Amino acid sequence: MGFEYALVHLKYTIPPAVLLTLLYRPLFTKLDAYKIAVVATIPWDSYLIRNRIWSYPTHVIVGPKLFEIPLEEVFFFVVQTYNTSLLYLILSKPTFQPVYLQAGRGASRREWRYSRFVGQVLLLAFILGLPWTNTVLPIILPTLYLWGVDTLALRRGTWVISTGTKYGVHLWDGLEIEEALFFLITNMLIVFGQLAFDNALAVLYTFPKLFANPPLLPSPAILIRALLTPCSEYDDARLTGLKEAVHRLQRKSRSFYLASSTFPGLLRTDLLLLYSFCRVADDLVDNASTAREARDWIAKLHDFLDNVYSNTKSRPSVLEHIRSHFPADAQSALLQLPVAKLSPEPLRDLLHGFEMDLAFNTAPVIETEEDLRLYSERVAGTVAQMCIQLIFHLYPSNLTTEEQRKIVAAGNRMGVALQYINIARDVCVDAQIGRVYLPSKWLAEVGLTYNAVIDHPQEGRIESLRIRLLENAFSLYEKARGAIEQLPPEASGPIRVAVESYMEIGRTLRQGGFSLKAGRATVPKWRRVMVAWRTLNE
Repeated sequence: MGFEYALVHLKYTIPPAVLLTLLYRPLFTKLDAYKIAVVATIPWDSYLIRNRIWSYPTHVIVGPKLFEIPLEEVFFFVVQTYNTSLLYLILSKPTFQPVYLQAGRGASRREWRYSRFVGQVLLLAFILGLPWTNTVLPIILPTLYLWGVDTLALRRGTWVISTGTKYGVHLWDGLEIEEALFFLITNMLIVFGQLAFDNALAVLYTFPKLFANPPLLPSPAILIRALLTPCSEYDDARLTGLKEAVHRLQRKSRSFYLASSTFPGLLRTDLLLLYSFCRVADDLVDNASTAREARDWIAKLHDFLDNVYSNTKSRPSVLEHIRSHFPADAQSALLQLPVAKLSPEPLRDLLHGFEMDLAFNTAPVIETEEDLRLYSERVAGTVAQMCIQLIFHLYPSNLTTEEQRKIVAAGNRMGVALQYINIARDVCVDAQIGRVYLPSKWLAEVGLTYNAVIDHPQEGRIESLRIRLLENAFSLYEKARGAIEQLPPEASGPIRVAVESYMEIGRTLRQGGFSLKAGRATVPKWRRVMVAWRTLNE
């Protein structure tokens, strides 16, 4: 009996497991635990040991065995699977897998019938399309590490490959080629298993027409059905909407894009589609060449909401209206808006906020602090309300209707706080387009006028008003943040990340000395990541 193999675990496999666990613990879900399988390699290892292909000297192991496998070896396969899987989960978390699905455009059922014999035909295309951080890196990093550990173990005789069962070829001195291939292939199996699982989840959660109300913890049978679903049955319009939504998010809101990666799959999809609609609607109005054109777009958006929430309008007529009244690059955002999960009032209020923006063309809009609050409720508080509606739709809770109403109201206040941060950040940018969101009464108190801010947005007296606005923002934030903890646990952590990522901009503004990018204060990516990780660990 000996402890040398056990010491290998204490020195080389358990420490990275602890480190990876600490890194991923705030994001770990029941679904993640479901994905990490640990028994697939046990029959394989038992066969190799029984046939003396490799062995473990009695003086290096404690003694107990399972199917002829020393317990240290059983634990090795458990910890290898765990470590490689966790590394994959960490590296793939930012990736929104549904946008890498490939639809079988124009393919007939006959052309796709063979996919059921080999898994999904385009699984390989899905894998190849993913970023290398999702595929190559989680295979190579643990393989290189285990090659180093294996080299030390073989040199010390912790385990031995029988002479008659090996070619005698070494990857380098001390590492048999068979061992090197073994670790490479097992890590590939682990990662490819995770990729197949994620491919199935992407199909399951992306196409409600194929899988209505999918369970949050799907059974193996449902996952296999999703994985084997012919690509010809994919909803191409749905995929287009998701891809365009992700592209808009990456270009227009880096903070929210980072935060969105912490949301569970189904909720992340709905939030991306909601953001896509809000962004497109805002751009249609802001990018209009004349005030009249902007008013026309707002009217068309009101008509769109009337149609989608009407009990008399058919789906084909709604589609026809969208295609005939909106530009091609905006249609997917309207078509994929999850209206069945949202009430119409926040969406209409959002359009009223656009109308307030449009009024800047004739006169200052924000005269008082109450005007500022109303505007912020319409353009930002409504978005927070809709996010919470989506959460309660996906994760039913035991809260009463009144308790849920209070949480939605707190969400509205938090949205106002975030909009105040946005206004404080963008004083110079807004001035360039002829807008000042600081209340005119505030300006008068420090001897400034609306036009003075337009002409000199970096005037020293403006800084005191920026700080005043930030103080209001943080006051609202402190009053509303407790409501986040009453949300379902699957959503409360990610919502905290979304809020704190934006509030970090406010903290940067209060500290002063911030850097500008395109006229806006920015927070470095590393700092946003640290804020997200710290927030999830609270």
